[in-house]
Amino acid sequence: MSLKIRLTRGGAKKRPYYRIVVADSRSPRDGRFIDKVGVYDPMKPKDDPARVSLEVEKIQSWLAKGAQPTDRVLRFLDAAGLAKRPARNNPQKAEPGAKAKERAAARAEKAGAGEDAAA
Repeated sequence: MSLKIRLTRGGAKKRPYYRIVVADSRSPRDGRFIDKVGVYDPMKPKDDPARVSLEVEKIQSWLAKGAQPTDRVLRFLDAAGLAKRPARNNPQKAEPGAKAKERAAARAEKAGAGEDAAA
């Protein structure tokens, strides 16, 4: 059984409230879970200490048992100093696509031809 530390959504429409839970990875997002280990309220300001509340001892014990946090939960654990989140780097993300590169090359060629005609 693979365990995940993840968010389950609660709250009303357009008023989200999340519980941080340990659940079997096969169970549905808002379905059955094993243990509740914290809460996250995105409606509170970012500098509010009650925005993310974690039960540190429970989380440490579940991490020791092999539970894997999701990316969002790993951000919270990294901020609390419980786990290290590796830095992400994708240098290709900002590169334009193939069609955009073709258009840029065509524009540069056209501009170069215009400068030759003017000279």
